[in-house]
Amino acid sequence: MNFYSQELETITKRNRFRTRRLFGSNLIDLASNDYLSISENPIPFERTVAKLREIGQFSPKASMLVNGYHEIHYNFERLLSEIHQFESAIVVGSGFLANFGLIEALIRSGDELFLDSEYHASGMVATRLLKKNQVHIFPHNSPEELEKLLRNSKAKRRIVAIEGIYSMSGDIANRDIFDVVDRYGAILIVDEAHSFGVVGDNLLGVFDYFNIKPQPNHIKMGTLGKAVGSYGAYILASNEIVSFLENRAKPVIYSTALSLFDTLLAHFSISYILENRESFRKKIDERKELFSRYCNLQKEGLIYPIEIGDNRRVIEIRDNLEKEEFIVGAIRPPTVEKALLRVIPRVGVSLEDLEKFLSLLLRFRNS
Repeated sequence: MNFYSQELETITKRNRFRTRRLFGSNLIDLASNDYLSISENPIPFERTVAKLREIGQFSPKASMLVNGYHEIHYNFERLLSEIHQFESAIVVGSGFLANFGLIEALIRSGDELFLDSEYHASGMVATRLLKKNQVHIFPHNSPEELEKLLRNSKAKRRIVAIEGIYSMSGDIANRDIFDVVDRYGAILIVDEAHSFGVVGDNLLGVFDYFNIKPQPNHIKMGTLGKAVGSYGAYILASNEIVSFLENRAKPVIYSTALSLFDTLLAHFSISYILENRESFRKKIDERKELFSRYCNLQKEGLIYPIEIGDNRRVIEIRDNLEKEEFIVGAIRPPTVEKALLRVIPRVGVSLEDLEKFLSLLLRFRNS
């Protein structure tokens, strides 16, 4: 029986069809979010394996609120709190779960949520659990429009959600939004999934980049599967908010605790990043300079959207680049408004390879 054949046919006709693919190891990766190429670094991995062998346990076995909370989780949360200067931290299974849990738990009756229009899909999906009059979407990176909404709000609590660096546009958060949020006594969620490890003097993200000291109304979340090269996510907040999440956030209460391997790998990876931050910052700056020179694109992070506009054409260019042994992301609606190539100049890719890639990109795009 064909339950969804008509819908799949429509997706295909619009050049929006997606499928999982296996890529050869010979290809140069300019598509993944492994910004610092930590996933290819043996040092954190070897430290993790040695420590787990010493402990003799590999699985958390249960949710954090049963007996799945391990000393490995506790030590990692302490590290996160210390380096980011937040009171408390909690680790969860993924960035999607972190965003979903925050929005599902924090917005109670009488509260209102204010989301940047480019906020991650995990947050947008979570809004479906709320009443329509509780959710407000403001234009991307616009403190002026956010202020208008907050000024007119009579909510008990107002929660604003933005990203440190936006995953598709590569835009960094507008610094003025922090001031607007503070002025109206709102709670601010900052999703640092794509900014941690990439911006700031210590590569800690936009709080570091803007030199903002965390306040009780600030919540920071980030993933471990991007610059950190592991899997999972974390939430940083005040003791009160983290305690509330332990009691209300379903991904905390009803999910098995984060893998001990992933947690420990993230711990060693972050330590490695901080130990080598000057070297990483130099490599990031070199890659930003290349894209500025070749494409006249200036970004604070390492996400470079190359707008193509046509669904068929973006796939064609992606496939041509793959024949030249480069992988890039071909992003199409509805994920983005117009089709684009999403290019990540990871620090593990040599400058020589990046120059070759940029020459090919310009040739294919203009042909």
